[in-house]
Amino acid sequence: MVCFAVGLLAASQNALAAGADCSNATDQASMTACADKALKASDAQLNKTYRALLAKSSAAGKQKLQAAERAWIAYRDAQCTFNTLGSAGGSVHALAYASCATGLTDAQNEVLNAQLHCEEGDTACGSQ
Repeated sequence: MVCFAVGLLAASQNALAAGADCSNATDQASMTACADKALKASDAQLNKTYRALLAKSSAAGKQKLQAAERAWIAYRDAQCTFNTLGSAGGSVHALAYASCATGLTDAQNEVLNAQLHCEEGDTACGSQ
């Protein structure tokens, strides 16, 4: 029964986000749904950049990138859990967590994008 309720909640948030005006969200449910939508978009962009960088990387670079990204995901999750500890158990927690994760995901996308577009021969370029 709990799984059904969680699934129903997720489905209703997705439906809400699809219909919500995220530029003018004013109620908690809409703001949370919009934050979740923003996180999904940020994560999709990060995955796109990661796949492009992985394809460009040498064999050694691929291994290091995969290890770094696994470690980064663990860092992001732990950092956002810490950052949002004050809202844990509250109605704003999902919004706070999604906002934290979106910010860190956007920053990581910038890091990977810089690696993707660095100059050949740049010794700070991990994909080589």
